[in-house]
Amino acid sequence: MKLKANLHLHSNEDPLDKETISYTAKQAIKEAKKHNFDVLAFTLHTRYIHSLDLVKYAKNKGVLLISGIEQYIDGRHVLILNCNPDVEEVKTFTSLREYKKNNPEIFIIAPHPYFQGPISLREKLEENIDLFDAVEHSWFFTKLINRNKKAKEVAKKYNLPLISTSDTHKLKYLNNNYITVETKEKTTQAFFKDIKEGNFTNHIQPARIIQDMIYEVGIKQFLLHPFKFFFGEQITRQTSESKKYKLLEQKY
Repeated sequence: MKLKANLHLHSNEDPLDKETISYTAKQAIKEAKKHNFDVLAFTLHTRYIHSLDLVKYAKNKGVLLISGIEQYIDGRHVLILNCNPDVEEVKTFTSLREYKKNNPEIFIIAPHPYFQGPISLREKLEENIDLFDAVEHSWFFTKLINRNKKAKEVAKKYNLPLISTSDTHKLKYLNNNYITVETKEKTTQAFFKDIKEGNFTNHIQPARIIQDMIYEVGIKQFLLHPFKFFFGEQITRQTSESKKYKLLEQKY
């Protein structure tokens, strides 16, 4: 069977993007079903939202929901899939290596590794290449501007899958960049096994320079919300601590 998948997806439960994302996780699942997606992974910044309620909702829509997070690892973005709630405490490459040792079923992707800014892995990818199961082919490119070229070279060098994602922050981009995986069964284990074996196809659509790169990201994201690009980790940590405080107050 062929499974259509998006493995890099955000929603407004995200502590970093809650002010700029207009849809909830359930609304994203509903929209994904309209585009015939079979597999989704929510990868919120520093927050694990994989719940029984969300899994049941997705299952009722015919969608296999895989747990995930976009974590700050020594300040760099890393996608960790098929993980547990304690992944929120993994914050360094040393602890990530230990986490993978104790949870070998996880699947780690290097997102937008050679893009500009302090959150991209760059040299940290090859320094820690043993940790990664795949490299992301980012949606943020055109025929003239393409920082995925280096990612493609590194993926080929280390024989790692290069996976297309939409890094969805707006639902209109959900169906632009994704993968389809040929697999015998619709399970998380079989799904990742077939990706590792190369049984997948990337579906890629370049971004538009003016509408997507300049307006949607350059102006509406970077210029209007510059702090989250440079202090994203601090913002998400503060939000998480505030949430824990409120839960503690409610408890007592």
